[in-house]
Amino acid sequence: MTETDENAARALSFDLTSEPWIPVLFLDGTQADLSLRQVLDRARTVRRIVGDLPTQEFALLRLLLAVAHDAVDGPRDAEHWAELWADDDPFAPAGAYLDGHRDRFDLFHDRTPFLQVAGLRTAKGEVASLNRIVADVPNGEPFLSSRMPGAERLSYAEAARWVVHAHAYDTSGIKTGVVGDDRVKGGRVYPLGVGWAGSLGGVFAEGPTLRETLLLNMVAPADTPGLSDWDTGDDRPAWRRDPCGPGAGALRAPTGVRDLYTWQTRRILLHADGDGVHGVVLGYGDPLTSRNKHGCEPMTAWRRSKAQEKKHGESVAYMPREHDPTRSAWRGLASLIANRGAPSQGSEAADYLPPRLFEWIARLVTEGELDEGFLLRARIIGAQYGTQQSVVDEVVDDHMAMGVVLLHAQRTEYAEQAISAVSDAEEAVTAFGDLATNLARAAGTDSEGPRAAARDAGFHLLGTHYRTWLAALHRSPDPYGARAEWQQQVHGIVSRLGDGLIDRAGDAAWEGRVITVKSRTEWLNAGLAGNWFRHRLRTCLGHPGDSGAPTDTTRGPAPAGTSAGTTGPAVAMASSTAPTSVPATAAPATEGHV
Repeated sequence: MTETDENAARALSFDLTSEPWIPVLFLDGTQADLSLRQVLDRARTVRRIVGDLPTQEFALLRLLLAVAHDAVDGPRDAEHWAELWADDDPFAPAGAYLDGHRDRFDLFHDRTPFLQVAGLRTAKGEVASLNRIVADVPNGEPFLSSRMPGAERLSYAEAARWVVHAHAYDTSGIKTGVVGDDRVKGGRVYPLGVGWAGSLGGVFAEGPTLRETLLLNMVAPADTPGLSDWDTGDDRPAWRRDPCGPGAGALRAPTGVRDLYTWQTRRILLHADGDGVHGVVLGYGDPLTSRNKHGCEPMTAWRRSKAQEKKHGESVAYMPREHDPTRSAWRGLASLIANRGAPSQGSEAADYLPPRLFEWIARLVTEGELDEGFLLRARIIGAQYGTQQSVVDEVVDDHMAMGVVLLHAQRTEYAEQAISAVSDAEEAVTAFGDLATNLARAAGTDSEGPRAAARDAGFHLLGTHYRTWLAALHRSPDPYGARAEWQQQVHGIVSRLGDGLIDRAGDAAWEGRVITVKSRTEWLNAGLAGNWFRHRLRTCLGHPGDSGAPTDTTRGPAPAGTSAGTTGPAVAMASSTAPTSVPATAAPATEGHV
């Protein structure tokens, strides 16, 4: 680089407090980029952030939360939160706050560039392509991206967003070492894991405007179950800490959400000119293991890991509960609003822990600080990595609307019936999948494909209806009656799906055949399969003409993350073309088939 180029680079400035760079959707449906100051000033008229990827939205939201927490120095407790909730302009202090830290929010500051390391370089002076930080450029498949063949140049605003995203979701893998990092071996640093948010099953509460969304997600650690032992005396975001050097900082635990939401998992330096950003130096930053951070991170659910307990010799080890791209958010409701894995007695640790964020909201609604009729959207966002976490395979983005009464500690019947309603759907879809299997076997064809297709169709259709039912549950004075109505609705939907499948079964399935069941031979045809299917629906959902309480009010919901199935009838119903009775061994088993 010539001296002229160096002078030009030093002259660059992009002040994130005043320059537009955060993309938002307004309540009127229009979109625009706003500065940090504008986002907080206009939060009442903004619907939500709209990032280049859902993961970028999550990363930018956590950045805004860190700013908001630090600007208002809180919330200190539930009462302070209630004051902010009632305030028409709760983020008013942010203007003066951003003015006081303006230098740390300049993307190209010569000493403290925003979330970067000044002077960061490799031993050979390499500058990498922006593909290293732009996550929507698929490796090896450029024709599936709008960026062809890659990200050669970015605007300053785009680059700022991807810097935030890289700290949160950057992939693992071997990276070129930077000068001053003592982890470099042979010019490289070997895999140290993905960015912090990439290890999470990200969860946040979304309100009708960005104002409500920010406030709903602003936890008070001292008042949040599970976070109350967190030392918040020195909780500061990255821009109020000394600038990072090229290597790893001192090993330490996060001191609070402001620290955690801006954790520097990478060392980054953008290379830019007057026309935009054209390259980047990217290395590993401060390591942070995800094991047993359930007392720190509020925006994910947790699962107990026996493997980690054995590996590290610990009595209890919890890991973030990552999202399954094949499983819709509504099916995992229990992991968000209730600890279904907790034992009913004894001191054994729970198998699952809900997000601390939702325990915080539960406290607000139970104590009357938040109206129990308030409707929020539970958003789940996460990344699934492949090939030793060196690439992003899929991004998960899903949501469901629910009344906060489901989190009320004294109104647990709402949560119980909502979770049990998911089990109703699981059992009905299991019966439908078994029907598809039995029809395929009766016809002498492969059953795996039809079973998977039936389950996908069942969950897809029921998911739409469940989300509508759940969003209206808080308005029902009788959650048990609402559950009974849901069971009747599921019975009707899945019955029609089953009848259609039977109608299309074909002559071979109606004629039937002899099959082997547990080393014995039995007869199976479409009529018999249909009778089993209808019996199972009545068993788990009741008869469509029934009314009143749910059919299984004494049965607890299935643990989150498990599949709730039922057994077949003790004696299968006969059809006109099948034997008059079939031994119990021929009845479909849980998640199984004849």
